[in-house]
Amino acid sequence: MSTRTFILEHYLKRTNTFIRFLLVGTVNTIVGLSMIFMLLDLAGLTYWTATFLGNSMGAAVSYFLNRTFTFRSRDSLQSSAVRFILILFLCYILSYSISGMAAEFMQTVTILRHDVSPEELAVLLGAGIYTLTNYIGQKYLVFTK
Repeated sequence: MSTRTFILEHYLKRTNTFIRFLLVGTVNTIVGLSMIFMLLDLAGLTYWTATFLGNSMGAAVSYFLNRTFTFRSRDSLQSSAVRFILILFLCYILSYSISGMAAEFMQTVTILRHDVSPEELAVLLGAGIYTLTNYIGQKYLVFTK
């Protein structure tokens, strides 16, 4: 069996929720991070305001795509939406608190001739932590049916 066949058969199955979650996550992360950086750098909003608003936009995309595509949930909209928001809030606080604290120990780095501030690095770190904690919460606590 070729490597490509193995990957297609084992990782891209319609039943592999983690791969589908990552695909949805890619979409909502692009939406959320784009919004965060525009709000942080162009609109001049604070770290907490920019990350909250950007993640809220990404969350709306995430809810509908994960409910229908990733987990194919039959949970009611009302109950799953409440659990979804609670999990997102908890993941947000945990992830961006950790990354916000880490920013205090970071220095500006230059990537491709662009200075990346500690706050911007913290946003990227927070996004990674958020993705992992969010998958666990969505799979086991939100979209259970």
